[in-house]
Parts: sequence; C-alpha cells; structure tokens
Amino acid sequence: MSYSSEFQTIELLEKSQAETRAVDAFALALIKAERQLRKLFTFLIFQNSAFDRESVAELRNTLAKKKAIYFEGFLRGFNEISPVPVDQLVGADYTDLRKALDEAIAIRNKVFHGQVTDQSLSREDLFHYVNQIRKWCQLLANTATKEIGYDGFGRNSYRKAATRLRLRCTFSNFAEYGVFWDRVLSRPRKK
Repeated sequence: MSYSSEFQTIELLEKSQAETRAVDAFALALIKAERQLRKLFTFLIFQNSAFDRESVAELRNTLAKKKAIYFEGFLRGFNEISPVPVDQLVGADYTDLRKALDEAIAIRNKVFHGQVTDQSLSREDLFHYVNQIRKWCQLLANTATKEIGYDGFGRNSYRKAATRLRLRCTFSNFAEYGVFWDRVLSRPRKK
C-alpha cells in the first residue's frame, strides 16, 4: 500500500455523481490522515529494542484499550519519539495544512455526531479540505519514507526499519511505554 493507492477510493468518490460524494470523500480522507499518523507512531514505537515480533499482540492490545487517544495525541507522541518532527516532515506548508486538518477534524466531529456546523459548507468547500488533507498525507509520506523509512501507509507498521533510527525517546519495557502513553498521548479528561 502506498499514498497513491490509499487515495484511489477518494478519487473514485470525487469523480462519481453520488449526491454525498463530497461528504464521503471528506470523511474518508480524514480517516486516512489520522490512520497514517497512528501507523507512523506505532512504527516508531516498534523501533525500540524492547519490542520484537512477540510484542506485537501486546502493543496492539495496548492501543485497542486506550479510549482517549486522538490525532493530536499521536502527533505529540510522534514528535516526542521521532528524530524528525512532523512539522519538518511536512515542510513549509505545515502551518496552513495543520490549520486545515484541525478545521476538518472539528467539522467531522460535528457531522459524525449528527450536528450541524455553522459554516454552510458547500461541496467545493469539502473538496478543498480533501485536497488539503491529501497534500498533508503526501508530503508526510514522501519525507517520512526518506527520513525514517516508512510512509504510514504500508500494511505492517510493526516492523523494524532498514537502518537503525536514533529515537529521541526510548522504552525498556511495556511499563515505561504505558507511562509515556498516559503522559503524552492521552487527552486530558474534562473535570
């Protein structure tokens, strides 16, 4: 799987005559961006010498059990571990694309909860977000491949990099990973 094959379904939606094509493409593009960042994060986690093939099930279970983990948490986690933070991987367009992603996430959250946004978004507006998300994913995929050896779209993120990465944060065991998870990735609970 690669960036281009990952976005083929979205291209089909864009070219379709389906009445909901913009909303469908928008939602799917955002899911793909969030998934890409999660997979980049899990790829970096797996680079720790404490984790090997026998650790995969427990790493997946840890991820599955966590409830309050969202895009911004994976972004914080990636940046704490990665030798190159996401803003540098995305490059000069990071600020604009990140703003578009944040807006898209807020819109999606409203739509997915059956609410209405106050923006009266047109089909063209939604496709604009799709293009911004696509650009984010492509820039991130291309540079991440060069810098860490994985684009976030390959099927197996639980694999070792071809060359050893110099991670900014490492773990010796699952307990340290759990502390990191709670400290960095979890969204603070509302009081």
